[in-house]
Amino acid sequence: QVQLVESGGGWVQAGGSLRLSCAASTRTFMNYVMAWFRQAPGREREFVAAIYTASSTSYTDSVQGRFTISRDNRKNTVYLQMNSLKPEDTAIYYCAAKMFRTESYPYWGQGTQVTVSS
Repeated sequence: QVQLVESGGGWVQAGGSLRLSCAASTRTFMNYVMAWFRQAPGREREFVAAIYTASSTSYTDSVQGRFTISRDNRKNTVYLQMNSLKPEDTAIYYCAAKMFRTESYPYWGQGTQVTVSS
């Protein structure tokens, strides 16, 4: 069982930046694909970004070039640096984890609210 705890959410004006963190309770953190998802009010949860190794990442189109996902395997932590934030980025952001070469993400954090005002 892997426990994930997010932090770093908050309120920011459009154009601002926030950095989310997600700490994982596992001794084999490097064996997990780490990802961020988000869910806005009235919408389905959507994929934001994932990191496989330090040099292998993927992003949804709407955040490409604005968000950066990274990981620190020594600290069992994954980060999401969010720049040039837009009101449409407002959502609850969730950290998720899965083992490499598996389909779904079985481990989820409790979520952290990000609110971007115009």
